[in-house]
Amino acid sequence: MNIMDMMVSPQQQQSILKIWMLAVRPKTLPAAVGPVLVGTALVAGDQAFRIGPALAALLAALLLQIGSNLANDVFDFKKGMDTKERTGPMRVTQAGLLSPRQVLAGMWTVFTLAFLIGTYLIWVGGWPILLIGVLSIITAIAYTGGPYPLGYHGLGEIFVFIFFGPVAVCGTYYVQAGFIGASAWWASIPMGFLICAILVVNNYRDMETDKKGGKRTLAVRLGPSCTRLEYYFFLMASQLVPLIMWLSGEYSLWMIMSWISLPLIRPLVRDVQTKKGVALNATLAGTARFSLIFSILFSIGYLIDKL
Repeated sequence: MNIMDMMVSPQQQQSILKIWMLAVRPKTLPAAVGPVLVGTALVAGDQAFRIGPALAALLAALLLQIGSNLANDVFDFKKGMDTKERTGPMRVTQAGLLSPRQVLAGMWTVFTLAFLIGTYLIWVGGWPILLIGVLSIITAIAYTGGPYPLGYHGLGEIFVFIFFGPVAVCGTYYVQAGFIGASAWWASIPMGFLICAILVVNNYRDMETDKKGGKRTLAVRLGPSCTRLEYYFFLMASQLVPLIMWLSGEYSLWMIMSWISLPLIRPLVRDVQTKKGVALNATLAGTARFSLIFSILFSIGYLIDKL
């Protein structure tokens, strides 16, 4: 074999990049961005913003989300969950675009990068950040991997709420301010609810195939009607928290600026009521967009409140 045979053409490089982008699943990344954005806006409003920890928290959150996506891709394949009946976006391992070994290598590379960035956050925030980082990586793997995959036993919503709500929002606040303000605890609730709503759509879409494969998600346990109610609850409850914050007297009317996003809920609810299977992929992406828009509006409202 000569050196020309070993070279990868630009077309092949582009194809490889597209495959890895499929594995990364960019449409899920707003779930990682939103909580960090809110935590950073809160700490900025409280005059404790630090750009270094803020950027590091964002990069670490994105890498953890990507690592989790890769873990789900390979471990669902290994457990036989990704079949031809799959209605979600293409999984690269199941499609044969990448081998399980390649995806596992990608997963560990991403988690290693997240940990390296995390060492800076540990230096800034101390041992609590080390604990959060280790638990985040373990949970990302354990969601579909290991002897007792959390997502297979109806525990997904609990851990998603914890790590995308209090851990992400309060952790972002803490590494910049050195303490956790009351506003961070309040804001972590709607963020946790909204990321849970994304998971609910995902599990609602996959309910039938999950049931056949023995995957006992909360959607499988609750059934279609109650899963739809769960989705409605997460969307609407997220909007109630800013109202409660305003009514507490500690914050101004600007806190309900996130209500500008309310009209976006109606088409999402209609989709869940009328669509099934592949058609819900657009609803999943729409719910992720809604969570990001809420995050932006909530952040702006808080910053104006603090002017």
